[in-house]
Amino acid sequence: STMFLVGLSGGIASGKSTVVAVLRELGCAVIDADVIARQVVQPHSKAHQQILQHFGTDILLENGEINREALGNIIFSQPEKRRLLNSITHPEILKEMLKQVLKYFVLGYRYVILDIPLLFETRGLTRFMKYTVLVYCDPPTQLARLMKRNRLGTAEAEARISSQLPLDEKRKWATHVIDNSGDRESTRRQVLRLHAHLEDSLDFLWARLAVGTAVAGIGGLVFLLLRHFIS
Repeated sequence: STMFLVGLSGGIASGKSTVVAVLRELGCAVIDADVIARQVVQPHSKAHQQILQHFGTDILLENGEINREALGNIIFSQPEKRRLLNSITHPEILKEMLKQVLKYFVLGYRYVILDIPLLFETRGLTRFMKYTVLVYCDPPTQLARLMKRNRLGTAEAEARISSQLPLDEKRKWATHVIDNSGDRESTRRQVLRLHAHLEDSLDFLWARLAVGTAVAGIGGLVFLLLRHFIS
């Protein structure tokens, strides 16, 4: 294949959105699974109808959209409900992600970054990634950021963090780690190094050589055909 995939993940309040913003500035193709997750449950969609069948209409906003906070409160405290919701939404999310990957392939991108919050929890996806990137920050910083961002007490913030796989555990599975424990400039420098590595990747080099060879071959064929017809 002339394209490779890069999986990007993090944890709640670890700063993944900061890293994604820099990657987009650099012109990288980024597919955001969270954005797709919101799109596939819009009113009148297949997933929207199935969610209403299982969770009822109490989770709807006045405009007919799903109240993500209300639904989140249900699945946070009931693991079986969370598994049910995932079984409804994940197939639709994966289908849309595949469509977008194909779009970038057609547009000529040689790698695509897949921003997937639960990449390391759903281990099945990692086998499709050439590289996996974790946006990390130390536990005290993560807790403080979450409390400030969501205006939560210590116990509630700790409960939300503990519902996810610990960042130190995810770190073992990542091929690259962006440590976002410090300031933004430190994080930006790390993202620039990652970007340089991806651009210089052997996979990317071979892709460019393959395309160059194909173009040269087609050009040579056209030249021979023209010379044949002219003569």
